[in-house]
Amino acid sequence: MMRYPIWFLRIVVFLLLFGFTVRNTETVTLRYYFGYEWQAPLVLIILLFFALGIAIGAASCLGKLFRQRREIASYRKKYHIDD
Repeated sequence: MMRYPIWFLRIVVFLLLFGFTVRNTETVTLRYYFGYEWQAPLVLIILLFFALGIAIGAASCLGKLFRQRREIASYRKKYHIDD
């Protein structure tokens, strides 16, 4: 029963992102040090930095995740708990 609202939400998000992409096709220039420049469409740069932020955020959580898994494994071994 919840499939239809979720698919509706996905379609709405896709249409919003598609509209954002169509409206922001202008080329922009990113200037770096030593005269280096990179020209690309605005939407590509925004989506690239968004994906980079997600990747950095996910990578920052990996240390805690692995630590918790080690703790759980040691507790299972200590208290003889089977999966």
